[in-house]
Amino acid sequence: MNRGRIIAGAVAALLAVPALSQSAAPAPPANPYQPPAHTQPFPDLGSGESREAWRRSFDLNPELHRGLSPAARRAQAVRLAAALDALAPQQPGRADAFVVAIALDSDPVFAREAREAGRVLAARYNAQERTLVLAGPDGARDDAPHGSVSALMEALDHIGRMIDPAEDVLVLYTTSHGTELGLAYHWGDSGYGVVSPAGLKRALDEAGIRRRVLILSACYSGVFVPVLSGPDTAILTAAASTRSSFGCVAENDWTFFGDALINHALRQPVGLEEAARTAGRMVAEWEARARLLASLPQVNIGAGARAWLAEIEAAMPEIASAPVGRPAFDETALNARAGKGPRAAP
Repeated sequence: MNRGRIIAGAVAALLAVPALSQSAAPAPPANPYQPPAHTQPFPDLGSGESREAWRRSFDLNPELHRGLSPAARRAQAVRLAAALDALAPQQPGRADAFVVAIALDSDPVFAREAREAGRVLAARYNAQERTLVLAGPDGARDDAPHGSVSALMEALDHIGRMIDPAEDVLVLYTTSHGTELGLAYHWGDSGYGVVSPAGLKRALDEAGIRRRVLILSACYSGVFVPVLSGPDTAILTAAASTRSSFGCVAENDWTFFGDALINHALRQPVGLEEAARTAGRMVAEWEARARLLASLPQVNIGAGARAWLAEIEAAMPEIASAPVGRPAFDETALNARAGKGPRAAP
């Protein structure tokens, strides 16, 4: 499934919008852990008298909430504050990793992926007490602060005040739909926003977070590479700046990129760069078998990052853990839908 589906109206030239019903809102789901569906068009969050000004306005990381009760807002604020307060402090004299895994869309595949990404990255970087997961209900649970643009910004600010910028590392994993403007925040019919490359860079800089591992799983996420690459940054994206990524069907446990990188490659006791290459090959094979236009995942690791990556990866588990959940790429199901038999490996 193409992951570039977000904003309507003036943004239509940049984004693909899903088929949306304009009928009355559906009845509340029987399952309290079922997330809200998207039924209304994504509003235009930009402003400006010219197209250039309109595009620049997204660098402010616009966010819109509507129809949320004060009680719901307060409950999420309490959850987020408690989760931030529970993060363990950094340890002087050593490089500590702080992990943030965030699902920015209410489609449950992203919540499932963010939860498991938090576990895998916490184990890999010895950050079990310094891991924050921001994810909504996934059909089975609703036990974390929900992801949003403002929740991400607050988390980065909080972690920036906890770390020693000369020693510690932020490991950020985001999963959502994406656009050529940046990462899309889309919560049912009540929450909308965009995290732009310039906006994310500004938030990290203002928080004083210099050492960064940024793993961005979304369509067009390659737009972040030229803006955020630097000597102390390792950035991995699910797609090139002009390409879609795949696997975001709501009932999935993983997107293609999340399954390949988090669920397979980063469970292995290998360096980040080798894991990125392995994941890229897996994604390319799945896309070729499904006859999809290659997403072309990107990786850029700065010279300074190579040094401190070795330090924070020194304590990674020596034995690989097993993948979990349903595979993002199921060739048997794909062939069944197409009315074909199994296909031999190339």
